[in-house]
Amino acid sequence: MTFGKGVRHVYFLGSQEPYEKLKKALKADIDEGEWEKINKATSVPFAAPKSGKIAVKVVNHYGDEVLKVYNAG
Repeated sequence: MTFGKGVRHVYFLGSQEPYEKLKKALKADIDEGEWEKINKATSVPFAAPKSGKIAVKVVNHYGDEVLKVYNAG
């Protein structure tokens, strides 16, 4: 599995092995090169979407998910 173009940031707070934890939570392989680009405490810069909205998805180490949509402009 590779991350889609829309993924800008992945951060596993307090996790000792975030890459392995994410693989387990998603039950998928992750492109290590893409992981290195986005596993940071700051987002990769991106242009505001035409829709004017962004979605933020949080997945904890148990695989629980929360999704929230925000107005970007």
